[in-house]
Amino acid sequence: ALAAQGTVEPGAGATAAAPAYAEPHRPQFHFTPPSMWMNDPNGLVHYDGEYHLFYQYYPADTVWGPMHWGHAVSRDLVHWEHLPIALAPDARGYIFSGSAVVDWHNTSGLGVDEKPPLVAIYTYHDPVRGKAGTGDHESQGLAYSNDRGRTWTKYAGNPVLPNVGRHKDFRDPKVFWHEPSQRWIMALSVFDHVQFHGSADLKRWQPLGTFGQGKGAHGGTWECPDLFPLQVAGGGETKWVLVVNLNPGGPQGGSG
Repeated sequence: ALAAQGTVEPGAGATAAAPAYAEPHRPQFHFTPPSMWMNDPNGLVHYDGEYHLFYQYYPADTVWGPMHWGHAVSRDLVHWEHLPIALAPDARGYIFSGSAVVDWHNTSGLGVDEKPPLVAIYTYHDPVRGKAGTGDHESQGLAYSNDRGRTWTKYAGNPVLPNVGRHKDFRDPKVFWHEPSQRWIMALSVFDHVQFHGSADLKRWQPLGTFGQGKGAHGGTWECPDLFPLQVAGGGETKWVLVVNLNPGGPQGGSG
C-alpha cells in the first residue's frame, strides 16, 4: 500500500535505523517501515505541526500476521520519524484498519488540560471467533492519546460499535467530523456494501443508511472505504464521493 510520497529518511530519534535506509532495494520515494510487514495506511492526520501516519504492521515477520498499528510522524511529508507501535493486539483481537481524527471540540470527553485528544478508530478482529464462524468476530474500537500521539490508551468501553448483525466482514471505519450536522460520520465496509453511522461523541453510534448492495463491482469483498465532498468544477454544487476497494478485484489480482 502506498502510505506517503517522499524520500523516506528516519528523523530525530530514529538514527539507529539509518543504515537500513541505504539498503540497495529499500524504496526511497514511498514510505517503508523500519523492517518486516506493512500494508494498509490507517489514517493521515495533522496536529501541532506534525502529520501522523498509521499503518497495518506485523513487526515479527515479512508476511501478514497479527496486525498492529505502526506509527510515524513528519513535518513535511518527506522526512519521517518512526515512533513506537501505536496499537497492539489484545484479548479482543488483532488491530485491523481504520482512521484517526483530532477531536478538536473534545466531544468524546477524552481530552485533558483543555487540549483535544487524538482518537484512533479501528477494527478489532478476533481470530478465534473468526475460525469458529460466530459471525461477530469483527467490531469497532477506540483509542486515544493526550501526548501528541506518543502513547495510546484503548477506550474502556470498547467496542463502540459491536457487530450485532453478525456480518462476516465488518471493518475499516473511515471517520470524519461533519460540520453542518455537528456530528461524526463513519463509513464502514460490510462485505458487499457500505454502512453509514453517526455519532455526537465518537463513543455511541447510530445507523444512518447503506449503499452498495446490488450496485457497482462485486468481484470481491468491499473494504477500506473513504467518503469526502468535492466541489463541481465551474459551479457551486458539491457532490460526495465514496471510494471503495475490492479484495480480490484488482486488475492484476489482489485488492483494487
